[in-house]
Amino acid sequence: MEKKKIAVIPGDGIGKEVVPAALKVLEVVSQLNEDLQFDFTEFPWGSEFYLKTGEMMPKDGLETLRDFDAVFLGAVGDPERVPDHISLWGLLIQIRRGFQQTINLRPARYFQGLDSPLKNPNGFDIVVVRENSEGEYSDSGGRIHHGEDEIVIQNAIFTRKRTESVMRYAFQLAEKRRKSVTSATKSNGLVHSMPFWDEVFAEVSEDFTHINTKKIHIDALAAMFVTNPESFDVVVASNLFGDILTDIGGAIMGSIGMAPSANINVTGEYPSMFEPVHGSAPDIAGKNRANPIGQIWTAKMMLDHFGKQALGEEVLQAIENVTKQGCKTPDIGGSCSTTEVTDEICRNLQNLI
Repeated sequence: MEKKKIAVIPGDGIGKEVVPAALKVLEVVSQLNEDLQFDFTEFPWGSEFYLKTGEMMPKDGLETLRDFDAVFLGAVGDPERVPDHISLWGLLIQIRRGFQQTINLRPARYFQGLDSPLKNPNGFDIVVVRENSEGEYSDSGGRIHHGEDEIVIQNAIFTRKRTESVMRYAFQLAEKRRKSVTSATKSNGLVHSMPFWDEVFAEVSEDFTHINTKKIHIDALAAMFVTNPESFDVVVASNLFGDILTDIGGAIMGSIGMAPSANINVTGEYPSMFEPVHGSAPDIAGKNRANPIGQIWTAKMMLDHFGKQALGEEVLQAIENVTKQGCKTPDIGGSCSTTEVTDEICRNLQNLI
């Protein structure tokens, strides 16, 4: 029997509602599969913790998390009381960078029963592999002077090691899917970083000649995510470009509340972290209206990471069964509560397994 130690950080806002929902689904998985068990340890870190202590997590937080098999995060953010740069850099980004979670996976696919804003969603099924540690989100730069002489510099840092790593990961993922990789670029505008990105993509693709490849400028690619999403399989992108594309992915699914993600440490030296894309949504927090699917799909990605892909597919099928039956939260056109959707997914999962 495998027993996975999971560090659970519900965080802020609706994280405190959707994380328990996803844990309930994982408990059903473990009840029906004695070979896989979970040991959950919850940590009260986040904006409330910051308001009490002046820190988003303790100084030894990374050391505390290091011995876990994975980190399961809900949401971070309380913009009315804690500035975003403090909440994000004090917890989420600190874990990503401290544990060298250099790859961010974000899938988007059509679910039966959802009203996609697209006229013809055509069963799209995309995974964006986003470089997660450098690029446009590097913290290199600064501000000098004041008033009309003020100068702001924001440097985008690209290293060959990280760029090649994320591209190889994308190609290896495509081998398990539909054998197609698209590179998001902008080499006609960014004259140093993106030509370098294109060069590395061309070099890596030589080792995967059986994989179909194309490179598309980010502005055109963003439009094609709306007009022709079914034409894409795996998309590899820099930190900023991947962030933008995956928000579009959430939108064409019908709600950002559907979107999951995984922050992967490729070496296994540190735990990977699993979190939905949607954020803390303070406007609906505490109202039992939050969509739990993004967090539950994130749990499915954690199962995949543990090598339990068959179980993960059962979770995904249970989600689609529920959307097809019409049990949906208000953000995707339904009237069901967070609790009702979660309970229905659990019931479907029990029937499937």
